Amino acid sequence: MAEYEHYIDGEWVAGDGEDFESVNPATGETLGTFPRGTEAEVERAVAAATEAFEEWRGLSYIDRAEYLWEIYHELRERHQELGEIVTKECGKEISEGKADVTEAWHMVEWAAGNARHPHGDIVPSEIAAKDAYMRRKPRGVVGCITPWNFPVAIPFWHMAVTLVEGNTVVWKPAEQTPWCGQVIAEMFDDTGIPDGVFNLVQGYGEAGAALVDSDVDTVLFTGSAEVGHSVNQQVAEVPDKNVSCEMGGKNAIVITEEADLDVAVHAAVMSSFKTTGQRCVSSERLIVHTDVYDEFKERFVDLAERVAVGDPLDPETFMGPVADESQVEKFHRYNDLAQTEGGTVLVDRAELDEGEIPDGHEDGHWVGPFVYEIDYDPELRCLKEEVFGPHVALVEYDGDVDRAIEIHNDVPYGLAGAIVSEDYRQINRYRDRGEVGLAYGNLPCIGAEVQLPFGGVKKSGVGAPAAREVIEAVTTRTAWTLNNAKDIVMAQGLSADITTQQD
Repeated sequence: MAEYEHYIDGEWVAGDGEDFESVNPATGETLGTFPRGTEAEVERAVAAATEAFEEWRGLSYIDRAEYLWEIYHELRERHQELGEIVTKECGKEISEGKADVTEAWHMVEWAAGNARHPHGDIVPSEIAAKDAYMRRKPRGVVGCITPWNFPVAIPFWHMAVTLVEGNTVVWKPAEQTPWCGQVIAEMFDDTGIPDGVFNLVQGYGEAGAALVDSDVDTVLFTGSAEVGHSVNQQVAEVPDKNVSCEMGGKNAIVITEEADLDVAVHAAVMSSFKTTGQRCVSSERLIVHTDVYDEFKERFVDLAERVAVGDPLDPETFMGPVADESQVEKFHRYNDLAQTEGGTVLVDRAELDEGEIPDGHEDGHWVGPFVYEIDYDPELRCLKEEVFGPHVALVEYDGDVDRAIEIHNDVPYGLAGAIVSEDYRQINRYRDRGEVGLAYGNLPCIGAEVQLPFGGVKKSGVGAPAAREVIEAVTTRTAWTLNNAKDIVMAQGLSADITTQQD
């Protein structure tokens, strides 16, 4: 079993604290041993990043991007290998593991390619002899905290743009997926990137808390709403410290009376059960018009009963295990709550039969789809609180699309949502009134192309730590005005005359 280290200031560093293990959620197999980061190690990494900042920011955009291009090529060349590592460590099936790596190289491609694109804005001045424009500067050291469900893609959402913009990085990956973090650190080391520009500290929540509390200039966070709001509040108390947080959701699909049910059922299954419901955009609510409710329910339930749960390395598997035992416990707790609050169970594969678990995988964290129908009530916790598993409520509505949107919006979250309808007026109504940061029409409530912002509203986040939107979080803007004349002429008719009074 391999033992790994932190990566600080261009060196592999043995941890001072205890070790922890990465465990395959499908088999229970230990994949490696990693150091549990301490506050002192985080401080050392931040100090290294601070020291490296001035030299790094002094490089051109293009020179900084060259290091990322090397990683881009390595991600592509090792696609299958790295996809299997993702699948072994976080449990999502192999096509999703490989897609995670694909998304990572797409993000690196976007960030590195953006180095040669125009930056800043030329702004007209009302004074003909003046040039006015906007330039950006890197903020400094950026602390990145990333989740386990996209252990290669999301780190590059955070770090690729951040580095190209001239910042240095200290990264704390999720404790469930430290092996993926190790592989990414090895890639950075292979590029010969200057010491201290990229730093990795493995560990648990205390390492992440130390990073947020440190002297970093910006914190980028993707993870649970509970932790994210704590991060946001902590950073808000520090002047000139910035934060961008993308958190969870209680996402929904609206299926109107004008829906194509082939599209609706396909979209609902993909949204609810891909990644075993462990995407921040996964749908846990299906809001279905009464005219199509019975047919949709019959077809969705039939597929939920037949979703292939199994070995995530098997290409025939649709749904792998959940990440760890805490996810299993939470899933069952909310399944019980749904029944307590009046839900009628339609599919209960929460505890898989012995024959459904692959040989050699008995120690994995296995669950199957849980589907119930329930009358809408604004007080129901099961319709408002995020589960992060294959836990799905069917809610019937009557009336026009505004009623569906009202139910859709009646949650504290606002990350993602979808509408399925052949009536563009209904789609546009949802577009204008749906309280989400990510919206889909006649598609699953799933997926994002890297050039689009990825973030939510309400409890789902502050900012969008991906692609172009990261630039706002990791840079500051300066509005420059340059006088090209000998005389000073002011805007808004302000006098520039100087009167000297003498006794």
